[in-house]
Amino acid sequence: MIKVIEAKGDTIDAAIQNALNILGCDRDEVSVEVVSNPKSGFFGFGKQPAVVKVTFEASPAGKAKDFLEGLLIRFGTPAHIEISENADEKTIHLELSGENMGSIIGRRGDTLDALQYLTSIVTNKDEEDRWRVTVDTENYRAKREASLIALANKTAQKALKYKKSVALEPMNPHERRIIHSALQDTEGVTTYSTGSEPNRKVIIAPTDMPQSRGNAGRKPAQSRSGSANRRSRSRKPRTKETGTDATQSN
Repeated sequence: MIKVIEAKGDTIDAAIQNALNILGCDRDEVSVEVVSNPKSGFFGFGKQPAVVKVTFEASPAGKAKDFLEGLLIRFGTPAHIEISENADEKTIHLELSGENMGSIIGRRGDTLDALQYLTSIVTNKDEEDRWRVTVDTENYRAKREASLIALANKTAQKALKYKKSVALEPMNPHERRIIHSALQDTEGVTTYSTGSEPNRKVIIAPTDMPQSRGNAGRKPAQSRSGSANRRSRSRKPRTKETGTDATQSN
């Protein structure tokens, strides 16, 4: 994302500094073009300020921080943001800290996930390569992952003990992947997802359980009455006297 602004000042340096204050960036992050030099005039008459054009090309990490920072201010929950960027792996991690972080996390991380989703959209706009953006606070992501792994193992043991499939609560795609990954090497159980977003959930089932994938591929059973009707239609009419086919009685 490229921002271009013009700024004025009594001197060129003052005009540049005014532009940097507006953009919220450092001198080495911008390119400067002098539009006009200052003029002192004659006894104060005809005095003109210096005018500069400053161009700032925001990095993906810069876009992510600016957007998230502004969004949190509008929510009334400003936070300090630390950025970790890996240009080779195209990843950006934003760590939030401050007061009332519980409201930013939300119920089961719903608010935090929403902030991460919106920040990712803004960050990747007009970018050739896709950046993976994560937003976290108070180490919530790691704690949640550990909780999901424990839940997956506990539920797998339950499925094996009672020899029946168990459905977990609806989860987002990232959390479902954690469940699948946690049990991929667990002997005797299989996992699969069912339903549609946002109510899609993981099913944990014993591998020796028949039709463990929700009866996938199973043909619908035909009603007994329907089968009987087809059998009756396929038979040829018979005469009362001999029981032979009516077409052959004459």
